[in-house]
Amino acid sequence: MSDILFKKKDYVFSYRVAGICMQNGKVLLQKATNDTGYAFPGGHVAFGETNKDALRREFREEIGADILVGALKWVAEIFFSWDGNHCHQICLYYMVAINDADIPKNGMFMAKEQVKGRTFNIEFHWIKLDELKSIKVYPPNAAELLEKINDGVQHFVDREN
Repeated sequence: MSDILFKKKDYVFSYRVAGICMQNGKVLLQKATNDTGYAFPGGHVAFGETNKDALRREFREEIGADILVGALKWVAEIFFSWDGNHCHQICLYYMVAINDADIPKNGMFMAKEQVKGRTFNIEFHWIKLDELKSIKVYPPNAAELLEKINDGVQHFVDREN
């Protein structure tokens, strides 16, 4: 399968999905070991793949967990720098529930991700909702969005560059 990821001379377009997994007053976030910020777990959608199938695949690949995918909550237009290029990303965020008892429910655990034939370590953290405003999270308005999680689908634009 090929990701929906277009690269031009100095611009990248990325189509991504992410899961919002909350339980016991905490949210599951991932953190690349070479980054200071946290993000919602997920990944790129492949051609011919539904958003929900992409989320299920990403959670299986990264943490070996089966998930239940719920309602669409956020639609994001994100602009940032990626490997020295401008990136325009569309990311759709869905509620998810982990359907696997073997995944830790507290603290941090490690997983692996493969990108362009290279393997990277990824940390997964259960972060208390009231701690989100004191850490670097992508998107930066995640704490405010989570406070309105039951207010229907939220749309936002985030420009990092």
